[in-house]
Amino acid sequence: MTYDNDNIFAKILRGEIPCIKVYEDEQTLAFMDIMPQAPGHTLVIPKEAALTIHDLSDDAAANLINKVKLVANAVKKGLNADGISLFQLNGKAAGQTVPHIHFHILPGSYLTAKAHASVSSDPTELERIASKIRASIELDSN
Repeated sequence: MTYDNDNIFAKILRGEIPCIKVYEDEQTLAFMDIMPQAPGHTLVIPKEAALTIHDLSDDAAANLINKVKLVANAVKKGLNADGISLFQLNGKAAGQTVPHIHFHILPGSYLTAKAHASVSSDPTELERIASKIRASIELDSN
């Protein structure tokens, strides 16, 4: 399968579709999932066009995992979460619903969360949660 430049994350990266940003740098974007499995469900994507982790360059993969760690720490701290679930799906058969590599950061347990991509959330509530996460990002830690 080839990368689809019209997927929703590619459109978000181009500014064609809005998102509630939590973090952004030259290589990475983190934003609130509009169909969260739990309050605080955050997505982290590379700006490099790649369908799965297998298609991502080594440099982009290394940067991505560093930013996942940064944002996961902020989600944990900002939401006072006892634990964090991280997951990343590769390919439709694995449950990947958007054809652009991305990590999910979920406060609490993935095992007790709502089903993946099942219920939309109120944007006002997402922004309220995002502000807590943004305030907890420690840029000097990387």
